[in-house]
Amino acid sequence: MEFPFERRKYDVLKRVEEKTNAAYGKKPEERSIQELLDYGLIILNKGAGPTSHQTVDFVKKILNIDKAGHSGTLDPNVTGVLVITLGKATRVVEVLLHGGKEYICIMHLHSPVDESLIRKTFADYMGKIQQMPPKRSAVKRQLRTRELYYLDILEIEGQDVLFRVGCEAGTYIRTLCVDLGKKLGSRGHMQELVRSKVCTFSDKEWVTLHDLKDAWEEYKEGNESAIRKMIHPFERAVAHIPKIWVSDFAVDSLAHGAFLSTPGIVKLESDIEAGDTVALFSLKNELVGISTTRMNSQNMWKQQKGVATAETKIFMDVGVYPRYKKNE
Repeated sequence: MEFPFERRKYDVLKRVEEKTNAAYGKKPEERSIQELLDYGLIILNKGAGPTSHQTVDFVKKILNIDKAGHSGTLDPNVTGVLVITLGKATRVVEVLLHGGKEYICIMHLHSPVDESLIRKTFADYMGKIQQMPPKRSAVKRQLRTRELYYLDILEIEGQDVLFRVGCEAGTYIRTLCVDLGKKLGSRGHMQELVRSKVCTFSDKEWVTLHDLKDAWEEYKEGNESAIRKMIHPFERAVAHIPKIWVSDFAVDSLAHGAFLSTPGIVKLESDIEAGDTVALFSLKNELVGISTTRMNSQNMWKQQKGVATAETKIFMDVGVYPRYKKNE
């Protein structure tokens, strides 16, 4: 039961030996709570009833902030993992919107079906599938291809099938239940749905709005231990994409809009191909930006010059690192 990125096998290739200057930047885990409100995220267990947008508004009111976003809409009656990004971290949510999702679902069949047929149909219904978005959806109604990474039956009780599915973003589980019902020669519908995973974020670490409110009240009284466990550095949002670490001297150039050249790379992951979306990190593991590669890992590792990545979506503020040249 793995998403494609969880099956990645890679090494970290070191181009040069270089250390970071402690006077500039800050390790993500050392950020203050106020800094995390601008560069943090919360793994929320959305309750049934409110929309995803309303849930984000609740978080903004609890934390008294102006800006927040989320990792992909859940229907009002659907519960589960909703990653809330805070402040400037809202711009990273696009990476999460295209990551894998996992759901736990109860599908109700409208007529009895032999259990062996149910299990065989589920086992065969894998890989690339065709779906028609439901009438009430925000996208154009045309057949779309989506991928199921895994589809596992957890329990069958009468005409109810409890299953876990890992799938590409944009897969409609309600539609999946209808289509599976048809393949079983019976009508079927989604009875209950919980999102249990978004990329690397799972139900093992989610918190409720009540948890968040209680922790925030404790913080206002001088105890930040609870809230610090709930607001994570936003760097976690890119844990599922390949990474490149850049030298201190390259950070401010990137912040000013420069492309990344190979001399600015200190180390990188070994499985990168040209055209991949990658996360650019400082040597303190701060997210500098998200970019698209122009070379594969081997070329970035070996070549002494050349543009390694194209235009970068920047998260690092100008001036956090000084403008100077290597060996200056």
